[in-house]
Amino acid sequence: MRYLLFSFICFLSITQSSFAQGQIVDKIIGVVGAEVILLSDVEEQFALMAAQSGPQEPEVRCMVLDNLLAQKLLLNQAKLDSLVITDDEVETQLATRIDRILAYMNGDIDQFEQYYGQSINEVKAQFREDLRGQILVERMQGQINSSVTVTPMEVKQFFAEIPKDSLPYFSSEVEIGEIVIKPEVNSDERNKALTKLQGLRNQIVMEGADFAELAKKNSDDPGSGRAGGDLGWQKRGTFVPEFEAAAFNLKPNEISEVIESEYGFHLIQQLERRGNSVHARHILIKSKITEADNQKAVAKLDSVRQLILVDSMSFSVAVKRFSSEKSQSYNNDGRIVNPNTGNTYFETSQLEPDIYFTIDTMDVGSVSAPFLTAMPGADAAYSIIQLQSRTSPHVASLKQDYNKIQTAALEQKRGLYLSGWVEDKVDATFIQVDDRYNTCPTIEKWRK
Repeated sequence: MRYLLFSFICFLSITQSSFAQGQIVDKIIGVVGAEVILLSDVEEQFALMAAQSGPQEPEVRCMVLDNLLAQKLLLNQAKLDSLVITDDEVETQLATRIDRILAYMNGDIDQFEQYYGQSINEVKAQFREDLRGQILVERMQGQINSSVTVTPMEVKQFFAEIPKDSLPYFSSEVEIGEIVIKPEVNSDERNKALTKLQGLRNQIVMEGADFAELAKKNSDDPGSGRAGGDLGWQKRGTFVPEFEAAAFNLKPNEISEVIESEYGFHLIQQLERRGNSVHARHILIKSKITEADNQKAVAKLDSVRQLILVDSMSFSVAVKRFSSEKSQSYNNDGRIVNPNTGNTYFETSQLEPDIYFTIDTMDVGSVSAPFLTAMPGADAAYSIIQLQSRTSPHVASLKQDYNKIQTAALEQKRGLYLSGWVEDKVDATFIQVDDRYNTCPTIEKWRK
């Protein structure tokens, strides 16, 4: 049994699809412990599959519900086991996925808001808890499967059971490591940003200027700036610590002093607070990165590259010592993960153009010169990359593709183990499914 974990982009696609179809009349059609499944959950995912792959047979709804029941069972158990997901984890993934969607739209915020019918902050607010649940499900699934391993003998047996005419054909693939450095703002530009925001604060506090109008004209936060800086109602844990401490400690309509965070300088006005939720607005002024700042980052990366090339430092050590902790590869020893597969292998056609043309003439083990790249929360960042492996197109073989075959064998074994775990938990968990799904053969196991 294999359970699908829909991505945040799919959540957004579902939302856009449901807006187009009109509101679904809702009701609870499933209960798993303390978790509920709505009719709209099934219908929206069914509509998404139809939008992506064409018309679907009605029985596909049975598969969708089966998948949702499994996810809710995992989520219910994660909460019973008190698995912890930090607010920083949620916000980092939320920002990364929003940035990925914006990248598809060439950074056009107007296109994003027109497509989804909401501002970026409204989208984040709507899907923050959905994403937290998704991360919990993934964490629970990972914990269940953490003890599952495969031996070399099991890998060989798995490969031997694949019919020879069904062996996969692998295109040329590469593995890439990266070291990312974000340019640091120089003191002059930092002081300019600080002085500008202090001036805006004086206009509001001393001269009675309108906060919203100044936010529209000056804020460097494109999501809230056009709304007069309004961030809407947000729960505790949504903002970075410096911002949150100020927003929650203000009195209604009070204006903060200038607050500094990793994003720049903020001027905050609390509009209203209800317990652990706050309605605030802000003006963000970012310090400008100069060409000199960029060149210092490039020079630093070039020095790191030379250390690696002369064997004074391994690439792995250089990642931990110099790469930005905000980069997605930092905790993976610098290796870039393919978002389509979850592993570190990329077909060359899947690479971003700047990376593709950078590695095109590189030898395995060599390190590129620094080049401009993108990183969530940064206007610009610079990278060097190492080509760590490259394969030619070929039919799968144990000798050349052992790691991939091992991964496939492990996933199959994990799927079987998870199926057994689900069967055990079904017997120990309160579960109800609406009678309209009585004819679904995949749902029978949930009625024990």
